[in-house]
Amino acid sequence: MTNDIETLITALYVKIDDELGGPRLLGRPPVLTDSELVCLAVAQALLGFTSEAQWLRYARKHLAGMFPYLPQQSGYNKRLRAGLGLVKRVIRMLARSSDFWLDACWIADSTPVPCGMSRSTVQRSDLGGWAGYGYCASHSRFFWGLRLYLVCTPAGMPILWALADPKLGEREVLAAMLEAEADVVAGHDGILLITDKGFAGRDFEQLLASYSITLLRPSRADEQARYGEPMLKKVRQLIESVNDTLKGQLDLEGHGGRSYAGVAIRVAQRILAMAAAIWRNNQTGAPVTRSLIAYDH
Repeated sequence: MTNDIETLITALYVKIDDELGGPRLLGRPPVLTDSELVCLAVAQALLGFTSEAQWLRYARKHLAGMFPYLPQQSGYNKRLRAGLGLVKRVIRMLARSSDFWLDACWIADSTPVPCGMSRSTVQRSDLGGWAGYGYCASHSRFFWGLRLYLVCTPAGMPILWALADPKLGEREVLAAMLEAEADVVAGHDGILLITDKGFAGRDFEQLLASYSITLLRPSRADEQARYGEPMLKKVRQLIESVNDTLKGQLDLEGHGGRSYAGVAIRVAQRILAMAAAIWRNNQTGAPVTRSLIAYDH
């Protein structure tokens, strides 16, 4: 079996239906099932469609055999936004089903998710009170929007993720993520967490120690060289390449969301697409587990 978009969607559909499917107790079953909805969302992200209208036109012409029923744009949009919890469950399910779930090395970083480019957009946006102004040091630019915090394995499999106001401190957000997912952290022994200098702090390291997490980060200018620092250059490139996959191949910054629910599901959709590709590549023994080349056409 070759790795292409159809084999990925078929394998993903079977996986979701087997593990998360179940009889509906009340109400009429939807014409488009939850499993089909998730697969449709993954295919849209992998094939690079940021417009839902264009995506549904393409799917009707080229994927009718896989999706006998496709809703109109408004119906698809409503189902997708209401399915955020389902998408999160599928991301976690795929991570647990891969060899990478037991990896004791995690990499954490944050990356900007711009949500508006003009002053008038910022003033009118429904995201006011959640999004804010921030600065991206990597690209020396200011932006208005959110920050995506991602904790993943060196292979790029997402373990934890969250969206936050860019004005919040990185340590504060990561601490909240670890607290919210304490059961996931407790299921891993002796985690080595690799971050950048932004997560430096004595109190933060003590908090990590309480979770049995060892922090590996570059030393600051006012510190002596930290243990293990020479190995960081190559490892730090891994998280940068994960962010590049989300932004370059999955068009994270072109998400198109204009509301809380819209931004959340579009970001989750791209994380899900990356997780699905990594899961499938791991299943089939592909030499590069984070490669999307087999699925982007």
